[in-house]
Amino acid sequence: MLKLQKLTKTYKTGDQALKAVDLDVPSGQVLALIGPSGAGKSTLIRCINRLVEPTSGSVMLGDVDLTKLGAAALRRERRRMGMIFQEYALVERLTVMENVLSGRLGYVGFWRSLTRRYPQSDVDEAFRLLDRVGLVHMADKRADELSGGQRQRVGICRALIQNPALLLVDEPTASLDPKTSRQIMRLICELCAERGLAAIINIHDVALAQMFVQRVIGLRFGEIVYDGSPNGLTPDKLTEIYGEEDWEATIENVEGEEVEAAE
Repeated sequence: MLKLQKLTKTYKTGDQALKAVDLDVPSGQVLALIGPSGAGKSTLIRCINRLVEPTSGSVMLGDVDLTKLGAAALRRERRRMGMIFQEYALVERLTVMENVLSGRLGYVGFWRSLTRRYPQSDVDEAFRLLDRVGLVHMADKRADELSGGQRQRVGICRALIQNPALLLVDEPTASLDPKTSRQIMRLICELCAERGLAAIINIHDVALAQMFVQRVIGLRFGEIVYDGSPNGLTPDKLTEIYGEEDWEATIENVEGEEVEAAE
């Protein structure tokens, strides 16, 4: 469904954020990108939807090479890629409903978007999504009245109302407490399963990645150094990705939390 071939990003400073990355993501698969700060995780996600322009390589979404599209064609293809941001990227003065409906801007005409006159079918879908994430009762609340977890749920709804084939998720739990972080990760994975969505989640928390996703990609200095199941993240592999640390304790904590959740 998504295929990256020799994807490279070199900045004007000469720093190489991505080094000829090859990656295939099939439909319906949820994977986590892990790695130290500066490994290229956010750059990889942003090169896919061209918020950051790749230096070379290709990004195939189905049979379309996104790197070769002009501005108008790229806007159309971005409808197929929902983006969930670390800092939520909501319009604070707008209501929850208005923020969710902003995910339809790529589909409605200019004047409708300017006056926020969306088709009834879009409004109905927004209510369904808000109900699914437990926020339908807050549809008329302003975004600046919400907690961090609530804002992230609104961001999830805004991405899903695009009806995308792929979710790009950039540090969805970085500003959240541990309990809310688990709830958000669980929600994202459940929604992807329900809708058959592929997702790439950039995440710093190794334990959360191990608990929830199907596949883990480890990046270091812009290169893939691990591609496998969460269970394969042994202390040696984590050291290869991050450097020396007492990884046994991390793995024991994850195993304990999974048993606790099962009970």
